[in-house]
Amino acid sequence: MPHLRSSLLVVAVAISAVHSAAPLLRADEATQWKKHTINHRSPFEAVGVADVNGDGKPDVFCGDSWYAAPTWTQHKVRNVPPGTNPQYHEDFADAPLDVNGDGKVDIITCAYFSKTVAWVEQPADPTTPWTEHTIDLPGSMETGYLLDLYGDKTPVFIPNVGDKVVFYELASKSPAVAWTKRSLGTQGAGHGIGHGDINSDGRIDLIAPTGWYEQPAERTGEWVFHPEFQFGTASIEIIGHDFDGDGDTDVAWGMGHDVGLYWLKQSTDADGKRTWTKEDIDTSFSQVHVLALADFDRDGEFEFVTGKRIYAHASEPGATAEPCLFLYKYNRGTSTWSKSVVYLGDPAPAAPLNPEQRDAFKDFRPGSAGTGLQMAVYDMDADGDVDIVAPGKSGLYWFENPAAL
Repeated sequence: MPHLRSSLLVVAVAISAVHSAAPLLRADEATQWKKHTINHRSPFEAVGVADVNGDGKPDVFCGDSWYAAPTWTQHKVRNVPPGTNPQYHEDFADAPLDVNGDGKVDIITCAYFSKTVAWVEQPADPTTPWTEHTIDLPGSMETGYLLDLYGDKTPVFIPNVGDKVVFYELASKSPAVAWTKRSLGTQGAGHGIGHGDINSDGRIDLIAPTGWYEQPAERTGEWVFHPEFQFGTASIEIIGHDFDGDGDTDVAWGMGHDVGLYWLKQSTDADGKRTWTKEDIDTSFSQVHVLALADFDRDGEFEFVTGKRIYAHASEPGATAEPCLFLYKYNRGTSTWSKSVVYLGDPAPAAPLNPEQRDAFKDFRPGSAGTGLQMAVYDMDADGDVDIVAPGKSGLYWFENPAAL
């Protein structure tokens, strides 16, 4: 998708001087994660995991199809056309939710080129065509995700619309589905969206590439924007989490269309004002488009997974370098980040020089995996740990976590 390039600038209002780069990371030479192929020819970049057919097993929805566990039998249930740019398809999010309250999982989706937010209704027979219902046409979207924003189990869908910040609350399931749209304005608009309790008031705030929106005490109140940083073409999600354990929320993000993975450490100065210190996490790869937070190693602390979105733009720096998925953990005792390999593939040195002629299936080795626009973190094999489902332009795969009970 075409994007205006933003320079990476993490300075300005109430931000501390930038410290030197974080210590070098350890990357395991070998990975214990096992890669399973769901569909090595799937070109779609969005994914959701849910029990579609009601048999108690986690199925996978991606693009035009859902795949029945455990054999991953494919059921094509809708048509998803290429976008105006044929290197992309009009499926930028697949978020599972029972929208109409009939006990069956539906899918909330959005698209960049058609500018559509919609929900896709599961019929009585889930192997027959599903029906798409338009929710809104807010603008071109990178992706979107569901969040219990208010802490009351009310599903809120947050799309990353390029020129505004909006979200949609499922206000009614029956007798008719109804959505409430909330527009927060344009101050935080840009490439990237995320969440976290920035001011430690117990409410989830929204994190944008140019600052953060403070959730009001009253649901109908005004969301105040705080322009405290600038990230450039940031990942989706931007993660707000207390990584260093000092009681306040830090922020981690990747460069979705450039090189690098970074974090801002939150602190308080002598006057009690919030300050931010930027540090590198990893600057060894590019197209760091999606981050997902979870306790992957079952130690009670959260890590995050990210990696290369293969051909986020085929013309970008490092586009033909090794596809990868990595786990990152902040070690509070040493105040350093460590990195472990989930997957590391081979580069595409024979890719055409003309980016418009590049094709992930032709340029990369068969079975190459990346992050796409989304990843699903879910216990796919019911062994007590969370696994990773990763879609992308080079196929659909799930990675089995070795940290089982």
